[in-house]
Amino acid sequence: MYSEKVMDHFTNPRNVGEIENASGIGTVGNAKCGDIMRIYLDIDEQGIIKDVKFKTFGCGAAVATSSMATELVKGKTVQEALTVTNKAVMEALDGLPPVKVHCSLLAEEAIHAALWDYAEKHHIVIEGLEKPVNDIAEVVKNEEY
Repeated sequence: MYSEKVMDHFTNPRNVGEIENASGIGTVGNAKCGDIMRIYLDIDEQGIIKDVKFKTFGCGAAVATSSMATELVKGKTVQEALTVTNKAVMEALDGLPPVKVHCSLLAEEAIHAALWDYAEKHHIVIEGLEKPVNDIAEVVKNEEY
């Protein structure tokens, strides 16, 4: 059973689309379930995320976690965005069924992938940011889908 917030973000997703000339773009998938999430960041000179958009191919939970993740990082600094975890996304959505937890991992990894792309484009190091994975199945090997 999905929470009202999950259903709201699925039926009325926020920040859908692309950003032309994005500061950073992160794409992450899950080979097991077929979900693919792409996040676009527009980051200003002070390291503030001015705009964020997403495109997701996947289930309702994947769309909802993408939407919520964009809401959680918009207006934040790069360092603050780095602290947005899958648990934070799930809590903001009032939870996810256990078989859909991997969707929140997609959101976290897509943010990290976009930040990684931004750092590479600008030849900077973001403290605490590790190279993201392309397929979260590499991270979550024992989850049930």
